[in-house]
Amino acid sequence: MLLSMTGFGDARCQDERLSASVEVRAVNNRYLKISTKCSEAYAALEGDIERLVRESISRGTVNVTVRVDRLWCPEEFALNQVALKSYWSQLHEAARELHAPPPAELGYLLSAPGVVADESRRSVDLHADGEMIRRLLAEALMKLGAFRAEEGRSMERELSENARTIAARLTDVAALAPQVVAEYRVKLLERVRQLVSASGVAVVEPDLIREVSIFSDRSDINEEITRLRSHLEQFQTFLREPASAGRKLDFLSQEMNREVNTIGSKANNVTIAHSVVEMKAAIEKMREILQNVE
Repeated sequence: MLLSMTGFGDARCQDERLSASVEVRAVNNRYLKISTKCSEAYAALEGDIERLVRESISRGTVNVTVRVDRLWCPEEFALNQVALKSYWSQLHEAARELHAPPPAELGYLLSAPGVVADESRRSVDLHADGEMIRRLLAEALMKLGAFRAEEGRSMERELSENARTIAARLTDVAALAPQVVAEYRVKLLERVRQLVSASGVAVVEPDLIREVSIFSDRSDINEEITRLRSHLEQFQTFLREPASAGRKLDFLSQEMNREVNTIGSKANNVTIAHSVVEMKAAIEKMREILQNVE
Protein backbone atom coordinates (compact mmCIF):
# COMPACT_ATOMS: atom_id res chain seq x y z
CA MET A 1 0.00 0.00 0.00
CA LEU A 2 1.44 3.33 -1.05
CA LEU A 3 1.42 6.35 1.24
CA SER A 4 1.70 9.96 0.16
CA MET A 5 4.27 12.10 1.92
CA THR A 6 1.94 15.10 2.05
CA GLY A 7 -1.06 15.50 4.30
CA PHE A 8 -2.66 17.16 7.30
CA GLY A 9 -4.17 15.94 10.55
CA ASP A 10 -5.41 17.71 13.66
CA ALA A 11 -7.12 17.05 16.98
CA ARG A 12 -8.61 19.25 19.72
CA CYS A 13 -10.09 18.87 23.17
CA GLN A 14 -11.02 20.93 26.23
CA ASP A 15 -11.58 20.19 29.91
CA GLU A 16 -12.06 22.28 33.04
CA ARG A 17 -8.37 23.26 33.10
CA LEU A 18 -7.31 23.89 29.52
CA SER A 19 -8.04 23.85 25.80
CA ALA A 20 -5.45 22.03 23.68
CA SER A 21 -4.89 21.35 19.98
CA VAL A 22 -2.32 19.47 17.92
CA GLU A 23 -1.77 19.93 14.18
CA VAL A 24 0.49 17.78 12.00
CA ARG A 25 1.47 18.85 8.49
CA ALA A 26 3.67 16.75 6.22
CA VAL A 27 5.35 17.48 2.89
CA ASN A 28 7.73 15.45 0.76
CA ASN A 29 11.38 15.05 1.64
CA ARG A 30 13.97 12.44 0.77
CA TYR A 31 14.57 11.82 4.48
CA LEU A 32 12.55 12.23 7.67
CA LYS A 33 12.73 15.69 9.24
CA ILE A 34 10.57 16.55 12.26
CA SER A 35 9.95 20.07 13.54
CA THR A 36 7.96 20.69 16.75
CA LYS A 37 6.48 24.02 17.77
CA CYS A 38 5.15 24.32 21.32
CA SER A 39 5.39 26.66 24.32
CA GLU A 40 8.44 26.56 26.56
CA ALA A 41 6.39 24.98 29.36
CA TYR A 42 5.99 21.82 27.25
CA ALA A 43 9.47 21.66 25.71
CA ALA A 44 10.16 18.52 27.77
CA LEU A 45 7.57 16.67 25.65
CA GLU A 46 9.38 17.18 22.34
CA GLY A 47 11.21 13.86 22.67
CA ASP A 48 7.94 11.95 23.10
CA ILE A 49 6.39 13.85 20.20
CA GLU A 50 9.27 12.97 17.87
CA ARG A 51 9.17 9.33 18.94
CA LEU A 52 5.44 9.06 18.18
CA VAL A 53 5.91 10.70 14.77
CA ARG A 54 8.76 8.34 13.86
CA GLU A 55 6.55 5.36 14.70
CA SER A 56 4.04 6.52 12.07
CA ILE A 57 6.15 8.18 9.37
CA SER A 58 9.43 7.15 7.75
CA ARG A 59 9.97 9.89 5.12
CA GLY A 60 9.02 13.54 4.68
CA THR A 61 9.17 16.86 6.46
CA VAL A 62 6.73 16.80 9.38
CA ASN A 63 5.72 19.95 11.27
CA VAL A 64 3.94 19.44 14.60
CA THR A 65 2.24 22.40 16.27
CA VAL A 66 1.04 22.06 19.87
CA ARG A 67 -1.10 24.80 21.39
CA VAL A 68 -2.34 24.83 24.95
CA ASP A 69 -4.60 27.63 26.26
CA ARG A 70 -5.18 27.56 29.98
CA LEU A 71 -8.58 28.38 31.48
CA TRP A 72 -7.40 30.79 34.16
CA CYS A 73 -8.60 30.69 37.76
CA PRO A 74 -8.72 33.79 40.00
CA GLU A 75 -6.40 32.07 42.45
CA GLU A 76 -3.63 32.01 39.84
CA PHE A 77 -3.18 35.80 40.00
CA ALA A 78 -2.52 37.81 43.18
CA LEU A 79 -0.88 41.01 44.37
CA ASN A 80 2.36 40.62 46.23
CA GLN A 81 1.55 43.09 48.99
CA VAL A 82 5.00 42.87 50.52
CA ALA A 83 6.61 43.95 47.23
CA LEU A 84 3.98 46.63 46.63
CA LYS A 85 4.44 48.17 50.13
CA SER A 86 8.21 48.07 49.74
CA TYR A 87 8.07 49.95 46.42
CA TRP A 88 5.58 52.47 47.88
CA SER A 89 7.67 53.06 50.97
CA GLN A 90 10.86 53.51 48.97
CA LEU A 91 9.17 56.00 46.62
CA HIS A 92 7.97 58.11 49.54
CA GLU A 93 11.40 58.04 51.14
CA ALA A 94 13.02 59.09 47.86
CA ALA A 95 10.47 61.89 47.44
CA ARG A 96 11.32 63.29 50.90
CA GLU A 97 15.04 63.19 50.22
CA LEU A 98 14.59 64.88 46.86
CA HIS A 99 12.06 67.42 48.20
CA ALA A 100 9.64 66.22 45.54
CA PRO A 101 5.89 65.66 45.85
CA PRO A 102 5.09 62.11 46.99
CA PRO A 103 3.41 59.72 44.54
CA ALA A 104 -0.36 60.03 44.42
CA GLU A 105 -1.40 56.61 43.04
CA LEU A 106 -0.34 52.95 42.98
CA GLY A 107 -1.42 51.95 39.46
CA TYR A 108 1.94 52.35 37.77
CA LEU A 109 3.54 50.07 40.39
CA LEU A 110 1.54 47.08 39.12
CA SER A 111 4.04 46.66 36.27
CA ALA A 112 7.01 46.61 38.62
CA PRO A 113 8.79 43.25 38.93
CA GLY A 114 7.30 40.97 41.56
CA VAL A 115 4.19 43.05 42.34
CA VAL A 116 1.75 40.81 40.49
CA ALA A 117 2.37 37.12 41.19
CA ASP A 118 1.64 34.94 38.12
CA GLU A 119 0.96 31.42 39.35
CA SER A 120 -0.03 30.11 35.93
CA ARG A 121 3.33 28.42 35.30
CA ARG A 122 3.13 26.64 38.60
CA SER A 123 -0.31 25.31 37.66
CA VAL A 124 1.09 23.41 34.63
CA ASP A 125 0.67 19.70 35.28
CA LEU A 126 3.21 18.27 32.86
CA HIS A 127 2.11 14.69 33.49
CA ALA A 128 -1.62 15.24 32.95
CA ASP A 129 -1.10 17.77 30.15
CA GLY A 130 1.44 15.49 28.52
CA GLU A 131 -1.05 12.62 28.47
CA MET A 132 -3.60 14.85 26.76
CA ILE A 133 -1.07 16.13 24.21
CA ARG A 134 0.13 12.61 23.38
CA ARG A 135 -3.47 11.46 22.95
CA LEU A 136 -4.21 14.38 20.63
CA LEU A 137 -1.01 13.75 18.67
CA ALA A 138 -1.99 10.09 18.16
CA GLU A 139 -5.40 11.19 16.87
CA ALA A 140 -3.87 13.80 14.55
CA LEU A 141 -1.39 11.23 13.20
CA MET A 142 -4.25 8.81 12.57
CA LYS A 143 -6.08 11.46 10.52
CA LEU A 144 -2.86 12.27 8.69
CA GLY A 145 -2.38 8.57 7.97
CA ALA A 146 -5.89 8.29 6.50
CA PHE A 147 -5.20 11.32 4.32
CA ARG A 148 -1.88 9.89 3.12
CA ALA A 149 -3.44 6.48 2.43
CA GLU A 150 -6.20 8.02 0.31
CA GLU A 151 -3.65 10.00 -1.68
CA GLY A 152 -1.55 6.83 -1.96
CA ARG A 153 -4.43 4.89 -3.52
CA SER A 154 -4.80 7.59 -6.16
CA MET A 155 -1.06 7.49 -6.85
CA GLU A 156 -1.12 3.69 -7.10
CA ARG A 157 -3.83 3.87 -9.77
CA GLU A 158 -1.80 6.36 -11.79
CA LEU A 159 1.40 4.36 -11.45
CA SER A 160 -0.34 1.16 -12.53
CA GLU A 161 -1.82 2.90 -15.54
CA ASN A 162 1.59 4.19 -16.61
CA ALA A 163 3.10 0.74 -16.06
CA ARG A 164 0.43 -0.75 -18.34
CA THR A 165 1.27 1.83 -20.99
CA ILE A 166 4.95 0.84 -20.84
CA ALA A 167 4.06 -2.86 -21.01
CA ALA A 168 1.83 -2.33 -24.04
CA ARG A 169 4.48 -0.36 -25.93
CA LEU A 170 7.10 -2.93 -24.93
CA THR A 171 4.96 -5.66 -26.51
CA ASP A 172 4.93 -3.62 -29.72
CA VAL A 173 8.70 -3.21 -29.57
CA ALA A 174 9.26 -6.93 -28.98
CA ALA A 175 7.10 -7.76 -32.00
CA LEU A 176 9.05 -5.34 -34.21
CA ALA A 177 12.53 -6.33 -32.99
CA PRO A 178 13.05 -9.26 -35.42
CA GLN A 179 12.03 -7.07 -38.35
CA VAL A 180 14.86 -4.62 -37.70
CA VAL A 181 17.56 -7.05 -38.85
CA ALA A 182 15.45 -8.32 -41.76
CA GLU A 183 14.79 -4.78 -42.99
CA TYR A 184 18.46 -3.93 -42.67
CA ARG A 185 19.39 -7.01 -44.73
CA VAL A 186 16.98 -5.99 -47.49
CA LYS A 187 18.29 -2.41 -47.53
CA LEU A 188 21.90 -3.62 -47.51
CA LEU A 189 21.30 -5.96 -50.44
CA GLU A 190 19.58 -3.21 -52.41
CA ARG A 191 22.44 -0.82 -51.75
CA VAL A 192 24.99 -3.46 -52.80
CA ARG A 193 23.11 -4.20 -56.04
CA GLN A 194 23.17 -0.51 -56.90
CA LEU A 195 26.91 -0.27 -56.22
CA VAL A 196 27.67 -3.44 -58.17
CA SER A 197 25.65 -2.34 -61.17
CA ALA A 198 27.40 1.03 -61.20
CA SER A 199 30.98 -0.11 -60.64
CA GLY A 200 31.04 -3.74 -61.69
CA VAL A 201 32.62 -4.79 -58.40
CA ALA A 202 31.68 -8.27 -57.19
CA VAL A 203 30.53 -8.77 -53.57
CA VAL A 204 30.68 -12.26 -52.14
CA GLU A 205 27.93 -13.70 -49.92
CA PRO A 206 30.14 -14.14 -46.80
CA ASP A 207 30.81 -10.41 -46.77
CA LEU A 208 27.09 -9.69 -46.71
CA ILE A 209 26.49 -12.26 -44.01
CA ARG A 210 29.26 -10.78 -41.85
CA GLU A 211 27.91 -7.25 -42.25
CA VAL A 212 24.36 -8.32 -41.35
CA SER A 213 25.69 -10.30 -38.37
CA ILE A 214 27.57 -7.28 -37.03
CA PHE A 215 24.46 -5.13 -37.35
CA SER A 216 22.37 -7.84 -35.71
CA ASP A 217 24.64 -7.94 -32.66
CA ARG A 218 24.77 -4.16 -32.41
CA SER A 219 20.99 -3.71 -32.65
CA ASP A 220 19.90 -6.72 -30.58
CA ILE A 221 17.47 -5.44 -27.89
CA ASN A 222 16.17 -8.77 -26.60
CA GLU A 223 18.21 -8.48 -23.40
CA GLU A 224 16.85 -5.00 -22.69
CA ILE A 225 13.30 -6.17 -23.41
CA THR A 226 13.70 -9.06 -20.97
CA ARG A 227 15.09 -6.81 -18.22
CA LEU A 228 12.39 -4.21 -18.74
CA ARG A 229 9.69 -6.86 -18.45
CA SER A 230 11.29 -8.08 -15.24
CA HIS A 231 11.36 -4.51 -13.86
CA LEU A 232 7.66 -4.08 -14.68
CA GLU A 233 6.76 -7.29 -12.87
CA GLN A 234 8.79 -6.25 -9.84
CA PHE A 235 7.20 -2.79 -9.96
CA GLN A 236 3.73 -4.34 -9.63
CA THR A 237 4.97 -6.52 -6.76
CA PHE A 238 6.24 -3.47 -4.86
CA LEU A 239 2.92 -1.67 -5.43
CA ARG A 240 1.15 -4.51 -3.63
CA GLU A 241 3.52 -4.64 -0.63
CA PRO A 242 1.91 -3.90 2.77
CA ALA A 243 4.47 -1.17 3.51
CA SER A 244 4.90 1.83 1.25
CA ALA A 245 7.90 1.19 -1.02
CA GLY A 246 8.61 4.61 -2.49
CA ARG A 247 12.41 4.23 -2.49
CA LYS A 248 12.28 0.83 -4.23
CA LEU A 249 9.81 2.06 -6.83
CA ASP A 250 11.89 5.14 -7.52
CA PHE A 251 14.99 2.99 -8.05
CA LEU A 252 13.08 0.68 -10.41
CA SER A 253 11.81 3.64 -12.42
CA GLN A 254 15.43 4.74 -12.92
CA GLU A 255 16.36 1.25 -14.11
CA MET A 256 13.40 1.17 -16.49
CA ASN A 257 14.41 4.52 -17.90
CA ARG A 258 17.93 3.18 -18.52
CA GLU A 259 16.62 0.13 -20.43
CA VAL A 260 14.26 2.23 -22.55
CA ASN A 261 17.08 4.63 -23.44
CA THR A 262 19.23 1.68 -24.53
CA ILE A 263 16.41 0.27 -26.66
CA GLY A 264 16.00 3.66 -28.33
CA SER A 265 19.71 3.98 -29.10
CA LYS A 266 20.15 0.41 -30.42
CA ALA A 267 16.97 -0.17 -32.42
CA ASN A 268 17.19 1.57 -35.79
CA ASN A 269 13.46 1.68 -36.46
CA VAL A 270 11.04 4.60 -36.65
CA THR A 271 8.06 2.72 -35.16
CA ILE A 272 10.16 1.47 -32.24
CA ALA A 273 11.40 5.03 -31.73
CA HIS A 274 7.79 6.21 -31.38
CA SER A 275 7.12 3.50 -28.78
CA VAL A 276 10.28 4.52 -26.92
CA VAL A 277 9.05 8.11 -26.73
CA GLU A 278 5.73 6.95 -25.24
CA MET A 279 7.52 4.71 -22.72
CA LYS A 280 9.86 7.52 -21.66
CA ALA A 281 6.90 9.86 -21.18
CA ALA A 282 5.14 7.27 -18.99
CA ILE A 283 8.29 6.71 -16.91
CA GLU A 284 8.70 10.46 -16.42
CA LYS A 285 5.13 10.66 -15.09
CA MET A 286 5.87 7.77 -12.75
CA ARG A 287 9.00 9.45 -11.40
CA GLU A 288 7.11 12.69 -10.76
CA ILE A 289 4.50 10.78 -8.75
CA LEU A 290 7.12 8.81 -6.84
CA GLN A 291 8.74 12.01 -5.60
CA ASN A 292 5.79 12.23 -3.21
CA VAL A 293 5.54 8.56 -2.18
CA GLU A 294 6.87 7.45 1.21
